[in-house]
Amino acid sequence: MTNAFAPKPDRISNSLDDFWMPFTANRQFKANPRLLESAEGMYFTSSDGRQVLDGTAGLWCCNAGHGRREITEAVSRQIAKLDFAPTFQMGHPLPFELAERLAEIAPAGLNKVFFTNSGSESADTALKIALAYQRAIGQGTRTRLIGRELGYHGVGFGGISVGGMVNNRKAFPALLPNVDHLPHTLDIQRNAFSRGLPEFGIEKADELERLVTLHGAENIAAVIVEPMSGSAGVILPPLGYLQRLREITRKHGILLIFDEVITGFGRVGQAFAAQRWGVTPDIITCAKGLTNGAIPMGAVFVAEEIYQAFMQGPESAIEFFHGYTYSGHPVACAAALATLDIYQGERLFERSIELEGYWQDALLSLRDLPGVIDIRAVGLVGGVQLAPSAEAVGKRGFQVFEQCFHDGVMVRVTGDTIAMSPPLIVEKEQIDILVGKLADSIRKAA
Repeated sequence: MTNAFAPKPDRISNSLDDFWMPFTANRQFKANPRLLESAEGMYFTSSDGRQVLDGTAGLWCCNAGHGRREITEAVSRQIAKLDFAPTFQMGHPLPFELAERLAEIAPAGLNKVFFTNSGSESADTALKIALAYQRAIGQGTRTRLIGRELGYHGVGFGGISVGGMVNNRKAFPALLPNVDHLPHTLDIQRNAFSRGLPEFGIEKADELERLVTLHGAENIAAVIVEPMSGSAGVILPPLGYLQRLREITRKHGILLIFDEVITGFGRVGQAFAAQRWGVTPDIITCAKGLTNGAIPMGAVFVAEEIYQAFMQGPESAIEFFHGYTYSGHPVACAAALATLDIYQGERLFERSIELEGYWQDALLSLRDLPGVIDIRAVGLVGGVQLAPSAEAVGKRGFQVFEQCFHDGVMVRVTGDTIAMSPPLIVEKEQIDILVGKLADSIRKAA
């Protein structure tokens, strides 16, 4: 009998074959792999022994840098003490402690926390809470959800339904019904090379009034947007835009959901973008930076009044039929608690503001390079948009991405936009290296 689990004779030579990689051109990658073997502080070490400066905080998540001893030790202690405990009709102390800690840094009033395992799960959870809430308060006709063009809310069917990135949707026709989209806020013609939030575009929020007229306010449950669209290429909200969305949603009894999976935990300054830009939604989703990327975990912050609307009926009845096996996982909670200690002890949320001016100056120094058509930067996140090459959309961006990695810096590519979000521990000298290498790569791809 053949042992299905026996090592393959050619395991080493074919070691890349069996992993179906996410959001990756698998054949292209496996022909020329870029492998990372270790990480510490601001740097990865590649499989060929090179130091690679992390310009993306892993994947928007390692905000406190890599190899943090405090997180490693917290995880090790916890997994030895309690590796798993259910939170369905049972509990353990850590998610209660973590929820309390998170409520302390969240916008005022968003003091109930539902734990998930990813940003995708957080988005779908938020949408389900919104729909169930409207029903709980006697507004059962409110079943329509409003997303935004170029929005990214993970890869669950709820998230891709309200999301607005075409490639994430086109192969999956069985999307949620009763969904519509606001226009995106990218306006290079009027806002190219803005310093901070762009001046023009607040009127795009007024499109929500048109959708209300079209569908009827009594039929709309929630609007979900990223305060800053990260995955689409660092698309910033125009001045006053988020405030206008808040005004319109409140006027019509529509819930406002901020997807802060990328902007949460100091990326644009303060704990959340909602606080940086002075707009408090009804629900906030997060993940990524919650555990510094060490353990998969997400969370949904919910306003007190939404939570209380579910706490009706018999006390023995389950109020919300939703959750995940690993909601509030003890090891993930330990990682998150240690991460919060680092953020607060090292004042990393404030660091985005302190370095913002230097970061913007560095990125805007690239504006005259060949092929650069826009630069967007706020907090410690930035996007450099390139004109597409005549051969194919995205080719120039990928060339720059590959060249950067070859030269020892890791950036993110989305189409022809190079996105950067270095760990919040970055120093000015490292910003100079990152931007300098990017400049060299742009010139080589011209």
